[in-house]
Amino acid sequence: MSKKERILVVDDDSGTRKALRRILGKNGFEVRTAESGKAALDILGKNQFSLVLTDLLMEPVDGFEVLSKTKKLDPDTEVIIMTGYGSISSAVEAIKKQAFHYIEKPLRSEEVRHLISQALEKRCLRLEVQNLKKQIQSGFEKIIGKSPKLLEIKRLIRQIATSDSNVLITGESGTGKELVAHAIHNLSRRSAKKFLPINCASFTDELLANELFGHEKDAYTGATSSRAGLLESADGGTIFFDEVGDMSMAMQSKLLRVIQERKLIRVGGFKPIGIDIRIVAATNKDLKKAMKAGSFREDLFYRLNVIPIHIPSLSERKEDILLLAQYFLDRFNTKSKRKISGFSKEAAEILKSYDYPGNVRELENIVERSVSLAKAELIDADDLPDDLREIELFTVKREKPYLKSIQEIENEYIEWVLEQCNHNKSQAAKILKIDRASLYRKLKRTQIKDC
Repeated sequence: MSKKERILVVDDDSGTRKALRRILGKNGFEVRTAESGKAALDILGKNQFSLVLTDLLMEPVDGFEVLSKTKKLDPDTEVIIMTGYGSISSAVEAIKKQAFHYIEKPLRSEEVRHLISQALEKRCLRLEVQNLKKQIQSGFEKIIGKSPKLLEIKRLIRQIATSDSNVLITGESGTGKELVAHAIHNLSRRSAKKFLPINCASFTDELLANELFGHEKDAYTGATSSRAGLLESADGGTIFFDEVGDMSMAMQSKLLRVIQERKLIRVGGFKPIGIDIRIVAATNKDLKKAMKAGSFREDLFYRLNVIPIHIPSLSERKEDILLLAQYFLDRFNTKSKRKISGFSKEAAEILKSYDYPGNVRELENIVERSVSLAKAELIDADDLPDDLREIELFTVKREKPYLKSIQEIENEYIEWVLEQCNHNKSQAAKILKIDRASLYRKLKRTQIKDC
């Protein structure tokens, strides 16, 4: 039980208040007292408590009114009614009105401590369940991992969700930027409103302006009626700009004006329309380099980058690979009605050693393919794609007579890939995921025999 739980004691008898303050203070609780029901209502209106311990018979504001006000302000605050023998039936009535329990006077310290402990345990459990439900609703269950970097991202999401500040999420393609954006929205006060994503790279300027700002009737040929855009439709909610680094300078200027003025004008219109939105943007580009190159507005960058979140690549959080793989396996088992229980030791080692240039999205694709091909209860190395097995052959089965530099390992690997491809440079470059020109430079630099 937390030592910082706050308890309000309400009783018109000063002796009872002093005794309870002493008993509860010794048990580490923070205790406030009120000498009347009216004083209690004033305190409750300005403070939060884990539990209220109130006398039933007080005038002019009795324990029933204190109970009602407490539950109205915070349904999770527990209330225990103190009553004399003659008012037991009233105390039972209070339980029907959401009081946790009642306790008879004269009070016994052990009984008081026991009942308060039970009430706070119930409150704690209820809050934990609520938090778990909220995490599931927020998409947190899809943000899989135990690595320190991912746990820090989850902590940051919880911390910033209650804010209305704009967020800029950076990271390579396939790392899960939209999942993070969705989690931020669903944990925020805006969760009951819309979350609307838009991919800035998928539209021309004209189409993007129409999607974002909407249009008035006759704004252009074919506009037979007025239509609200995404910015207007997301009012009260969150709009997610994916690949914001691909937005043209002209559209950046328009977006900047919306952020500054909190207003928009539909295409073909003249009337400003006020909006209340939170903006979460994402990019796989280095926007600071883009600013220096003159392809991204500095003022827009600072408007978006109020709260930055960087999502590491999957190769930077190797400890999450098998957790993610099992999550995808469970999902594709359900989808395809398979009963594959896991991965063989060899398959697991290969999955852990691969670098995943496509990040989480690539791992998801690999697992889906493997589920389709698997013939046994475990996914084996043979069920994995060929390029993963080629890397395993080199990294696991080659001799390691001494510790080597990264350059030596790279040179050996390039030479080995060339051998496997019968020195077909196009095929080798494809496996190495570099272009032919880069491969030729490496061959010239290292003087690797390529014939």
